[in-house]
Amino acid sequence: MAALDIVRIPVLSDNYVWLVHDPESGATMVVDPAVAEPVLAAAAERGWTITDIWNTHWHPDHTGGNAAIKDATGCTITGPAAEFARIPTLDVQVKGGDKVRLGHHVADVWDVPAHTAGHIAYHFASDAAIFVGDTMFAMGCGRLFEGTAEQMFANMQKLGTLDDTTRVYCAHEYTLSNARFAVTVEPDNVALAARLAAVESARAAGEATVPTSIGEERATNPFLRAPNAAELGRIRALKDAA
Repeated sequence: MAALDIVRIPVLSDNYVWLVHDPESGATMVVDPAVAEPVLAAAAERGWTITDIWNTHWHPDHTGGNAAIKDATGCTITGPAAEFARIPTLDVQVKGGDKVRLGHHVADVWDVPAHTAGHIAYHFASDAAIFVGDTMFAMGCGRLFEGTAEQMFANMQKLGTLDDTTRVYCAHEYTLSNARFAVTVEPDNVALAARLAAVESARAAGEATVPTSIGEERATNPFLRAPNAAELGRIRALKDAA
């Protein structure tokens, strides 16, 4: 089975939309399109036709391009059943334990509530890739807008069961600010200090810093490394106040 082609599309101030293509079937999917124009342009540039949109949660900077892309392509929009009322463009509702298909590639749907109450993620086990929306970031996690530290801790524990090589496709370029905060939480973490230096260099050169990997996060993400929900909640509150 041919590997998925995954393209990062930077939009708005710091969002990333992911364009995912199965070269064997021609199926092409968009994860969390904030806007339509750059996504349609990126697909057209490659000669790809968008067949699907997969949403992780309802926030407008993840769903704002749904309607226009669907109007342009006739694609099918899949997203969290628990947030159906807040994503009126949804065609297919899914929840944790369901499977979704992109051509020959199958993803497992994970329930990962906390950032929003019905947030989901899409895990392509055979491709060692997971699309996490705003649940995990490089050296960070999403704000607890509609959930609890206990829920986010459970999410981190589940993500932590994945192999180190699993690529984590998050939806924002928050890495530099996250790294600068993380070193205040773990000032003696040598791997974290080295990663901060690498990220500072990359961002100064205008380079993107995601996707990340579970291995990198296991070594440097204070939210994934938190020993319990209380500690995760404590450092999330510190980050919110920073």
